[in-house]
Amino acid sequence: MMTSPEPDANPIPEPLRQRLEHVRIGLLRLHKALMEAERIRYERIHGRVPSPGHLLQLVMNDPWFAWLHPFSRMIVRIDELLEDQPEATAADAEGLLGSTRALIRPSESGEGFERTYFEALQDTPEVAIAHAHVKLLLVSVSA
Repeated sequence: MMTSPEPDANPIPEPLRQRLEHVRIGLLRLHKALMEAERIRYERIHGRVPSPGHLLQLVMNDPWFAWLHPFSRMIVRIDELLEDQPEATAADAEGLLGSTRALIRPSESGEGFERTYFEALQDTPEVAIAHAHVKLLLVSVSA
């Protein structure tokens, strides 16, 4: 006789799952705005990027775009939690939301990612708007 698996002690409640999905969508918009801003900066120095496919290859492989990879990884982590991990718990979801809050924390005096992100926020209104939207989603999640 087969027994059914035990249900999770603390699965992700549906409102938290929906909010995580909204944060994911916000991160996608932010990532797109950042990619577009970086494409423009890249083209000023290196010339026109000939196609979206070429841009994707640059984003994935060119050191110029490497600073965007933490955004890509965060989106993938959220996707995996929502789609591939039926045993995921509320604590797992809250952990990802906390990691997202830490990720989108720019720093004028920081180095590497934090500094580059700060500069993108200062230089590109679309990035600033997308950033503000994700921040609002994260505040509503933690409330």
